[in-house]
Amino acid sequence: MIKTAVARRYAQALFELLDASTIEPTREALTGLGQAIKDSVALRHVVASPAFGAEVKIAVLAELGSRLGCPPVGKTFLGQLVKKNRVGFLPEIAEAFAKLADASKGIQQITVSTAAALPPTEQDRISTRLREMLKRQIDVTFHTEARHLAGVQIHLGSTVIDSTVRGRLQAIQSLLTKE
Repeated sequence: MIKTAVARRYAQALFELLDASTIEPTREALTGLGQAIKDSVALRHVVASPAFGAEVKIAVLAELGSRLGCPPVGKTFLGQLVKKNRVGFLPEIAEAFAKLADASKGIQQITVSTAAALPPTEQDRISTRLREMLKRQIDVTFHTEARHLAGVQIHLGSTVIDSTVRGRLQAIQSLLTKE
């Protein structure tokens, strides 16, 4: 919880420093860096280890940021993360920054997960229906999760609409264990 709050503050600070033309490149660079930190054991070691000095960490992150198209303000921001020992928060900062960028454009991020892959026509139908219901621009991401067994789970920010078999079984279990 604390990590998320710190990440939101850092993301908000960076967002306020940028102009409209640099928001999207910064978003892509932060997302790429956050994913790199999640995926690369070697990168996590470099940014977390006290064996590497702040200059080395900043240089590594600045080079990766350059390759990902990060604007100069973003590179300075990465340096501040290193100096304040907050580089480990980069995946969460990237996520919070993406939410701010979407909110500034009026786009709602939605994740739809199902037990089996949906055909494109069904994905389009769900996207259209959600757009009509919410009366705003949306960006829908479709995932498959076999653990759902059947049904659909929709994530709208902090709201979850769960009509999966697994979700129903958990609700029944919860109800039965309360009594």
